[in-house]
Amino acid sequence: MSVLAPGFSGSIVAIAMGIYHDLLRIISIPFKRLKENMVFCLPLGIGIALSLVVFVVAFSYLLETFEKATYLLFVGLIAGHMPVIFSAAKKHGFRKFNLFCGIVAMIVAVALAFMAFGGDSGSDTATGLGHDGLTASWPLLILSGLAAGSALMVPGMSSSMILIILGIYGQLISAAKSLLQGNFDYLLPIGVFALCAIIGLVLASRIIKAFFEKIPALAYTMLLGFIFGSLTGMLVQSLSLNDPGFIWWHGVVAFAAGAGLSILFVALSTGGKKVESSEP
Repeated sequence: MSVLAPGFSGSIVAIAMGIYHDLLRIISIPFKRLKENMVFCLPLGIGIALSLVVFVVAFSYLLETFEKATYLLFVGLIAGHMPVIFSAAKKHGFRKFNLFCGIVAMIVAVALAFMAFGGDSGSDTATGLGHDGLTASWPLLILSGLAAGSALMVPGMSSSMILIILGIYGQLISAAKSLLQGNFDYLLPIGVFALCAIIGLVLASRIIKAFFEKIPALAYTMLLGFIFGSLTGMLVQSLSLNDPGFIWWHGVVAFAAGAGLSILFVALSTGGKKVESSEP
């Protein structure tokens, strides 16, 4: 669901669950250790398929009805994992050039968050919801798929953010709803979009994997910048959302639940041991 939630990075969830580098390795070289990869990916794939259905049917309702509390849940999930990323970056050292690149990554993540919401957080234009059908041109559909797939494995980068900026997010949600209702008019364009997203995902994963292997100090510092920028942008936008039904203690509980869940993921993935940076 985090992949489709506006402003939220699905790769951050993978980091919080301790499976990010495993996914990076599998996606970048999918046919190496194929049987082992399939065993690892099968339950993950089932979960992704179920979550996509849940999002289209129910999660969009939560964003529209409890928007601010839902975003604060996401913010908590990111914040709970920040100490782990900081520890990994610190282990490799903070050099001046790396710090500069980390700051640039943070600025990019913040800028993308504000671009995605377009300064109009209180209406459908913030998420792109409310469109009727899929009217995007084929070149835009292909570009959107490649861009969204590439963003999936970039920590702090949100695929939905990219789709909102390109003006196609709401159209895809609307088309997906139609597909679930038995209307297959948009099956071909959705299939093309998915294929392009897979291509973008594989290409980006290979680049990121090489990045972590060859220059881990720079990679982890930029990772820290991306996540901190994403957290900052989401927090500012969450607090500025126009949600008349929002109750502050709901937001506090949602934030605490997200942070607690993230910390739990870290504890489960490390078996209670001190978290070390893991190479892909």
